[in-house]
Amino acid sequence: MTEQRWTPGQDVVERFLRPDGTIGQHYPLRVVSDDGRSLLGWLPAGTPIVGSRLVDGRSMRELPLDQRFRLPRAQFRDRWRDTSTLRLITDGQWSSVWWFFGPAGEFTGWYANLEIPLGRTETGPDRIDGILDLVVGRDGEWSWKDEDEADAAVDAGRLTVEHLDTLRAEGERLIGLAEAGAFPFDGTWTDFRPDPAWPAPSLPPALLDGL
Repeated sequence: MTEQRWTPGQDVVERFLRPDGTIGQHYPLRVVSDDGRSLLGWLPAGTPIVGSRLVDGRSMRELPLDQRFRLPRAQFRDRWRDTSTLRLITDGQWSSVWWFFGPAGEFTGWYANLEIPLGRTETGPDRIDGILDLVVGRDGEWSWKDEDEADAAVDAGRLTVEHLDTLRAEGERLIGLAEAGAFPFDGTWTDFRPDPAWPAPSLPPALLDGL
């Protein structure tokens, strides 16, 4: 890890690591802003990414719940589909907040991806996905997502009980902000439009070799 700060328009790569240190997904982001702690990045629909699936080619959700976090996975070339996201990734926080936008650029709601923060590398932020998530609608109504999967991840040793407690506490903090209509759920950036001169963010070609 290193101290790093990126400039608007630059490409960075958000990586999701597994608890054993191996790397799963890679998401290229176009930097909107970065103050050295909070990175705001843009991921438009259709952007090439590196995904993760079972080594036999199946997706995790094709497995019974009690097997989803017990079998080895492999990387593969994929694309970010259907919606565009603006992601706020803050060092030290056990979440990133995503603004979702539809095909016409309309804001459709927020998603709090609960995560274990791992700091920054020279190329982008590193996180561990916390499985448990929070969905917040345009009206501020919220709901937990994937609670059953989070429990299964603990049973499989993918997360610890302490991890899940901290992730849930982070979710509760964000629920309080959503119910209060406070940032990041106060309408900030809901009218975001990317610079039309920006190409889609891209992954380093060397990263895709062999996939």
